[in-house]
Amino acid sequence: MLLHADDCQLVLIDYQARLMPAIHDAPAVLANARRLAQMAKLFDVPVWATEQNPTKLGATAESLAPLCDRIVAKMAFSGADELQPLLAPPVAAPRGNARSLPKHLQKPQTAAPERGTVVIAGCETHVCLLQTALMLLEAEWDVWVVTDACGSRTERNRDAAYDRLAGAGCELVTTEMVGFEWLRDCEHPQFRAVQALIK
Repeated sequence: MLLHADDCQLVLIDYQARLMPAIHDAPAVLANARRLAQMAKLFDVPVWATEQNPTKLGATAESLAPLCDRIVAKMAFSGADELQPLLAPPVAAPRGNARSLPKHLQKPQTAAPERGTVVIAGCETHVCLLQTALMLLEAEWDVWVVTDACGSRTERNRDAAYDRLAGAGCELVTTEMVGFEWLRDCEHPQFRAVQALIK
């Protein structure tokens, strides 16, 4: 039960300019989110982000936005609906010829996504992150929550979310756990780069 970089996608939930000042221990939370995104880039892991009601809460933090492959806006607390097309693009319909089976005899195209593991972190842990993670679990994604890159306005709310997420089947990890599991050993070409990020 270790993370494999080539099976992962990183999702960053609502690290927004007007929200971060209200988050408990915000500088550390944001720093770890940035480390995660930087490590994802080293391993060619896609990085997706959401913004909750960006006209009110602002854009993604300037230190994080350039590291994201795509940022999607949302109004619902869960970002699962907006993220699904990014996490699992639709399977292209097979091109047939005159000898192809009739449509009613063809099997539906339901290939599993290339990267079935979602590594997720964000704010607020007990609202937007929790609801996104639970909906992704329900959609049969393998969900890993990076606890030291998550935040809420209060520790009690954050910790209650961790209890619920673990009980629902999410794996709880830390930024360093993700980095070292993606590396696997000290001979990996990115070892020194990851080590520099976590020092």
